[in-house]
Amino acid sequence: MNLPMLAGTLSTVLFAVGMLPMLVKAARTRDLASYSPGNLVLSNVANAVHSVYVFNLPAGPIWVLHLAYVLASALMLVWWIRYGHGGPVTGQAHIGGPQEGSVQETATKQGVKQP
Repeated sequence: MNLPMLAGTLSTVLFAVGMLPMLVKAARTRDLASYSPGNLVLSNVANAVHSVYVFNLPAGPIWVLHLAYVLASALMLVWWIRYGHGGPVTGQAHIGGPQEGSVQETATKQGVKQP
């Protein structure tokens, strides 16, 4: 294996492994509120267009890397749509005062009245 092929293979593995924590967290918590719908849609469109270029190159690590990006961005978009892009799903309904970390909870701690 020559140096460019080794570098391509190693970078592909590193990039793919780097995406796993994001995908695992999104799948586990179903909390995709921090993801921009515009970014998710544009990433998927860009991946579709970029596929024309990538799949006209000789097969190699770039194909694997591109497929990892295609799958990750498609999954994130599908999950964002499916999970309603809201907060984490805990299986329990929230009853009572403001949730921890919310604007209302912060205002309450600071003594600011909310309408």
